[in-house]
Amino acid sequence: MIFSDYLFLFAGMGLVTYLPRALPLLYLAHKQLPQWLVDWLSLIPVAILSALLAPSLFADSTTRNFDIGKPELLVAIPTLIFALKTRSLGGTVLVGMLLYWLTGLYN
Repeated sequence: MIFSDYLFLFAGMGLVTYLPRALPLLYLAHKQLPQWLVDWLSLIPVAILSALLAPSLFADSTTRNFDIGKPELLVAIPTLIFALKTRSLGGTVLVGMLLYWLTGLYN
């Protein structure tokens, strides 16, 4: 491939990546969305985070069986309580890392 082919390839990849994100924003920028849709869209980040965290907290990685005694779950519970009480992102990260480290020393 010559340089112009690579340039065309990069431009095409950028366009294919950018357009699906930009077009809905441009279309919906000046429209008023119904309140039920706004409420529903606000639940998406929580649902995605739950879907990402649940398998690693509740299931054994090799057999995919339910495991209530996983160190990750045992660390997540006090970390969640700390996060709800303090609302501190940095403190929550530090508490979670410290508890996970201490759990690793114990096992």
